[in-house]
Amino acid sequence: QVQLVESGGGLVQPGGSLRLSCAASGSILQIYGMGWYRQAPGKQRELVAGITDGGITNYADSVKGRFTISRDNAKNMVYLQMNSLKPEDTTVYFCNADIKIRSGWRYTYWGQGTQVTVSS
Repeated sequence: QVQLVESGGGLVQPGGSLRLSCAASGSILQIYGMGWYRQAPGKQRELVAGITDGGITNYADSVKGRFTISRDNAKNMVYLQMNSLKPEDTTVYFCNADIKIRSGWRYTYWGQGTQVTVSS
């Protein structure tokens, strides 16, 4: 009943920028927190950036000052602007959203994952 569709991943050189986008669609009553996670092979998934429905943000220490999360509530979208990218940022990124659906139930949804590769 709800899906998250990501775009914007790809290959970029060190020091470059990418903007990830995630659109939520379906039987949505309300979206609460949204965020971006990343997971390297064989490692735990970690929070990169999160944003509440009120616009309060938080970031992993490794990306502070380089990444910016934002959202457009009218469009049910969340973005991750990634600047000054480093090779260690290379991994799979996942969009996440806490959503109340039309039935009244509240669930956490995940995007399909998008690959970000930072390499020269």
